[in-house]
Amino acid sequence: MTTRPRSGDQTAPDTAAPDAAVSPTQVRRLDLPSAGELAGLAAVFEDLQYVLRCCEHLVAALGRPPEPDAALVEALWTGAVVAYVRCFSPRGAVLTDADLDGLEHADELRRVHGMLPQLRDHLASRHVNPRETFTIGAAQANDGTPTGVAVVAGRRPLVDDATVRTLGRLAYHLAERVDARMQERQQQVLGDAAALSPAELARLPLVHLTTG
Repeated sequence: MTTRPRSGDQTAPDTAAPDAAVSPTQVRRLDLPSAGELAGLAAVFEDLQYVLRCCEHLVAALGRPPEPDAALVEALWTGAVVAYVRCFSPRGAVLTDADLDGLEHADELRRVHGMLPQLRDHLASRHVNPRETFTIGAAQANDGTPTGVAVVAGRRPLVDDATVRTLGRLAYHLAERVDARMQERQQQVLGDAAALSPAELARLPLVHLTTG
């Protein structure tokens, strides 16, 4: 799969030219429609890679004896769900439900895919604790008289291994599809850049690179 530079101080990026043996010394920012589309694809691809890494860590965390670290599992699962659903943002228009067509075990994948937007809203709620519910009751003595107030917490169950693995499969297959689109778009961007003269390229802003 394609590796891409990150934002901020950039590492030297991959280029579409197959015979490029040396990393470029200068990169000029392209404000072209094709470049914007490639940037959107790259952002979604990175989110899917993040989902995969979270799922890998989750499988290990869920199998850790004597019991999983609930805080770690919740953090990884929340991050994975939020990143996955963001890939289907209508604003970016990179992935849609139709991108699940043709995947192996499509029914199971669609079942998990379909529940994730609502789960994202629950896990990332600004108003409700997604981990526990609380019930207030009166503690009673043997004769029935109230002796105090009880705050009873009910913890919601952690995500299970099977669901994590299904999300991992979703992210893997979708990343393959996004990667293929990135390769096509890279060729288009390179063609658009080649149509610019050296003088036109020189007027474009530099992207600062770091190596290593």
